[in-house]
Amino acid sequence: MSAFPSTPIARLTGHNGPVHAVAYSSGSQTYILTGSSDRTIRLFNPQKAPPTSPSQTPTPGLVTKYTAHGYEVLSLAVNTANDKFVSTGGDKTVFLWDVQTAHTIRRWTGHAGRVNRGVWGGEDDGVVVTGSFDGSVKVWDVKSSNSFKPIMTLADAKDAVTDVAVQGPEIVATSVDGRVRCYDVRMGRCQVDVIGPPCTSLSLSKKGTEVLVSSLDSSLRLMDRTSGECLKRYEDRAFVNKDLRVRSTLGLNDSVVVSGSDDGMVVVWDVLGGTCLHRFKHGDMREVGSAYAGQTPQAKGKKEVVSAVAFCQTRREWCSAGGDGNVVVWGMGKGDRA
Repeated sequence: MSAFPSTPIARLTGHNGPVHAVAYSSGSQTYILTGSSDRTIRLFNPQKAPPTSPSQTPTPGLVTKYTAHGYEVLSLAVNTANDKFVSTGGDKTVFLWDVQTAHTIRRWTGHAGRVNRGVWGGEDDGVVVTGSFDGSVKVWDVKSSNSFKPIMTLADAKDAVTDVAVQGPEIVATSVDGRVRCYDVRMGRCQVDVIGPPCTSLSLSKKGTEVLVSSLDSSLRLMDRTSGECLKRYEDRAFVNKDLRVRSTLGLNDSVVVSGSDDGMVVVWDVLGGTCLHRFKHGDMREVGSAYAGQTPQAKGKKEVVSAVAFCQTRREWCSAGGDGNVVVWGMGKGDRA
């Protein structure tokens, strides 16, 4: 197993509430976008925000602040060209932003509840796909300047849609109804995999043949998208996820699974073996030993939650976003190279 980035290299501060969304910029992935319950989105350069960054203003590393949301920000996604991003949240509205001007280009309405997730899809990022508390997945046309209604609505879920992902002509969605649905838009088909417990997050492998699913039974599952078989299940005594929506992701070329938790922990597993490799305490910005797994941690509410994690695709780096309003960026330190 290659070295895992375990050293705090930056701390992004300034939000006045839990950070629910975090995303790297495209290309070299130099910048990090954060979205919070304080209704703001912030763009940071983590190289200018050391781990010792104070929480008070002026905020170290802050590049731009984006304000248009009237409710909490729940998801962020940057397009491939790096000039636009999409944000969703409690507004029931999908916001399309211009990075440079910090203004919204489009505001799509049509969902009847908070929008849990928005992602890019289609040729040249021509569409945005969203999943909502109203139980629907909607597809929005980015290129048409006078298109304000969804060009497609998929309403098969029996409960809130919590996450969506796009792979070519396919849209994958998780729901609180315990199902993972894969829509082949081109063929007009829908494949349903039954997980059981409420599903809160999904992450596709690079090949697109597997999907990592988080659920509210304190476990993650790696599912084979062709057969629907559960290839591996990831659990740990230090990992609690029973009440709150937390994001998980695949990292290091799909060799590790990383997930936040209800109680302030970030846990890392080996994809193939399913063994727990690392445990991090987000608020303390430190790794905790295996002895911690012998304890039975209790979820402490929204202040402790680590609701989002994101892995950098260009270097050994990742970040965790917490209920404490801070984002910790983890990278390679001297001790990680051994």
